[in-house]
Amino acid sequence: MTVIERFLKYVTFDTQSDESTGVTPSTPKQMVFAQYLKTELEDLGLEEISLDDNGYLFATLPANVDRPVPVIGFIAHIDTSPDMSGENVNPRIVENYDGTDIALCEAEGIILSPKRFPELLDHVGEDLIVTDGHTLLGADDKAGIAEIIGAMAYLKQHPEIPHGKIRIGFNPDEEIGLGAHKFDVEKFGAKWAYTMDGGEVGELEFENFNAAAAKVQVKGRNVHPGYAKNKMINSLLVANEFVSMLPADETPATTEGYEGFYHLIGMEGEVESTMLSYIIRDHDREKFESRKALMQDCAARINGKYGEELITVELKDQYYNMRQQVEPLMHIIDIAFAAMQEAGVEPHVKAIRGGTDGAQLSFKGLPCPNIFAGGLNFHGRYEFVPVQSIEKAMNVVVKIAELTAKRY
Repeated sequence: MTVIERFLKYVTFDTQSDESTGVTPSTPKQMVFAQYLKTELEDLGLEEISLDDNGYLFATLPANVDRPVPVIGFIAHIDTSPDMSGENVNPRIVENYDGTDIALCEAEGIILSPKRFPELLDHVGEDLIVTDGHTLLGADDKAGIAEIIGAMAYLKQHPEIPHGKIRIGFNPDEEIGLGAHKFDVEKFGAKWAYTMDGGEVGELEFENFNAAAAKVQVKGRNVHPGYAKNKMINSLLVANEFVSMLPADETPATTEGYEGFYHLIGMEGEVESTMLSYIIRDHDREKFESRKALMQDCAARINGKYGEELITVELKDQYYNMRQQVEPLMHIIDIAFAAMQEAGVEPHVKAIRGGTDGAQLSFKGLPCPNIFAGGLNFHGRYEFVPVQSIEKAMNVVVKIAELTAKRY
């Protein structure tokens, strides 16, 4: 199978994660895909293959050199985002893209247009894998899986390329922030690793957001609306008061680069009770802590106004900026940078406006920067990935393996 054939096969598996289940993997369909991958790795002749009950799949490509070389790893995640259906994904390839609108579903007027997504124009002349407009594609992160397995197959077919021992790992539940929680770093046994989970070609990332989730519970008091004066407290209105106290210009739609934000991702309620769900993000740890403190302060001010505890804020840190863990080991960035150049890719070192499993793994003792997988517009119907980007990412994995062996 070519790397593209692998990818097109992988997206046929529905692997959405679900943060509400409280189990690992969070959905049984992720394990179905993991078991398929396990069989594929066995057929490729990889060694030390293990799939645990939580859906973590590890395997080894043995070294083909007789000198000590650090064990390195490559990691991708099995799940796709809960934000949009990943069931019955129906991809197609738009060959030699000409820069015009792409009708994903002509009957329903679902159009992938460079007017809305100008990054399309960076890929004129390439072959784009797109959806049919009814599901996400799953390049996040099945492109990463295809690239890693494709690279291992290539290295087995080309024993003249020197490499040390390589560990590969595929984990569940990255999209709900739990991908690294049960990742056994000691069992994985790598000195460092790379997640293949970035976007555009050339991305090389070792900075990410500090991240927290917030659940804001708002209590109200319901009485007959005809006799409600000075008695009713409408939790929906109180919740809106809370929302309005946070900076309106610090949302995902109004920020970029190193700017952090508050993101209201859910609101559900009625007069008696309302729940707001937020995620909080900032690259700077001090600003991150200040954002969490502001949410608590807003709740305290509203409670003071009403003279009772109507609002409670439950905060939970999700992951931290990996830079402090990776920066002392910049040789692992240097190797990836050089590998991209040798693969004909221009490196773009940037900060992730998000997070990867690598952030959590870095704090668990496995330094793990992030490399592009090639996809764009993740988590929705407009997701696409150029064929050439997947092929380039696979070549970068091969080059990292080769350069690591040559440098040690």
